[in-house]
Amino acid sequence: MSTRDAIINKLREAFLPESLDVADESHLHEGHAGHRPGGETHFRVYIVSPSFEGKSRVERHRMINAALAAELAGSVHALAIHAQAPGEKRG
Repeated sequence: MSTRDAIINKLREAFLPESLDVADESHLHEGHAGHRPGGETHFRVYIVSPSFEGKSRVERHRMINAALAAELAGSVHALAIHAQAPGEKRG
């Protein structure tokens, strides 16, 4: 299973999102810290879930980081997070 697939599966299980997009942006970071041949080091997550209602941006990021702790401690060097509750504008 790819790192991207593992991230998708864990986020779906933890947050039952209405919308989820996980993009591998490793190719944009060639030559930068944390990049490895083959990619799967830098990801961007767009997620909309009722789990984030009433939570601050920092709380949402902490929730996602906790769900992906194994990946962040291992192969994932960077994770950009865009987390909204249903009805919020994507920013």
